[in-house]
Order: sequence, then structure tokens, then C-alpha cells
Amino acid sequence: MTTELSTRSYRGQSQEQRRAERRARLIAAAIEVYGERGYHHATVKGVCEQAGLTERYFYESFVNSEALLIDCYHVVTATVIGEILRAGETAGRGKVTRSRAMLHAYFAALQRESRKARVFLVEIRGVSRTVDKAFDASLRAIGHEVARLVAPAGTPDDELLQAGVVGGVIHIALRWIESGYEPPIEQAVESALKLGTVFAAAPRKRGRTDSASA
Repeated sequence: MTTELSTRSYRGQSQEQRRAERRARLIAAAIEVYGERGYHHATVKGVCEQAGLTERYFYESFVNSEALLIDCYHVVTATVIGEILRAGETAGRGKVTRSRAMLHAYFAALQRESRKARVFLVEIRGVSRTVDKAFDASLRAIGHEVARLVAPAGTPDDELLQAGVVGGVIHIALRWIESGYEPPIEQAVESALKLGTVFAAAPRKRGRTDSASA
């Protein structure tokens, strides 16, 4: 009985807890390594060294480096999107006010966490079809959540519009980062707001104008 318990726990942690802890350490290490060197210049060995683990623990949690990259992206995305949504929910009821608050939270997070921003915006792109699909699914979810907060009540989902707005804001963010976080964040936010307020605009009603132009 004592032997069985000792194989299941160590220092008060179960095997599952230790495995989860090692996985979290690898993700945190990979974010640092990818943010500093870039995904294509990183190795499994380098990530494991950063995490203070041997390579056998890498394959305990991940099939390959792409799987780790996707999980890193999801962790970074969850953190950033959480900040954005909280900013929108506490900004008040005005759609433009909400949009501005959410964009400011987004740009502030990118500036504050530059290495995570690289994973979020740069390293995830063009690696493989599998990674691209994970990226696209994430952008769809982001577009839906943002539209839910700032679009007029009852507005049906427009996935093409959501993709255009989210993609446009990301491109503004990329240009802003490449320019050394210039112009100041307030100006960058106002530029992106011109796209973001598309969600806040009430849809044009079909009626006399449409029939007149038909």
C-alpha cells in the first residue's frame, strides 16, 4: 500500500498534477523562447533548457513543436482576450466607449508583453495548415465575442465582417509594433477604432431606399 501511494504522489502532488505543472513550465518557456528567437529558430532542446526539464518530458505533453506552438498561442490569446472583454464589460453601455476601451486594453497588452505579442501576432502565421486552422478558429471566436459586446442587440453574426474588422485591427497592431510602438497608444487606438466602430453601427434597414434604387 505504501509503495502504491508513493508512485501516485510525490511531495503532496499526484502524477497528474506534476504532469500539468511540467506542461505549464514548457509553455511558459516556449513563449519566452519564441518571443526572443522566433519559432523557426527555436528547438525542442532550447525550450526544455529554458524550462529546466529534459526532453523526455516534452514528449510527455506534446506530439511535436507545432502542438506546443498552438498551445502557446491559446494561452497568450486567452490572457489577452480576457483583458479585452473585461475592459469592454466595465466600460459602460456606449458601444463606441466599449470599443475604445477594448482596443486600448488590446494595444496596451501588446506593448506590455512584447514577447507574448510576437507569439500572438507573428510566430503563429504560415507554419503549417494545422497551425493556420487553429489560428483561424481563434480569430472566429474573437470576432464573435467582440461583436457580442459592441454590436447592436439582435444583430445577426456576420462572420465576413468580423474577419475583416479583426484582421484589420491586427494589421494596424503589427504596423504599430514594427514602428516601435509609434505613434502613441492613444493615436493607434483611435485609428483602430475607425474599424472597430463598424460593429457598433446599426445595420441599414431595407426599405424605401433599396426599393428606389432597384
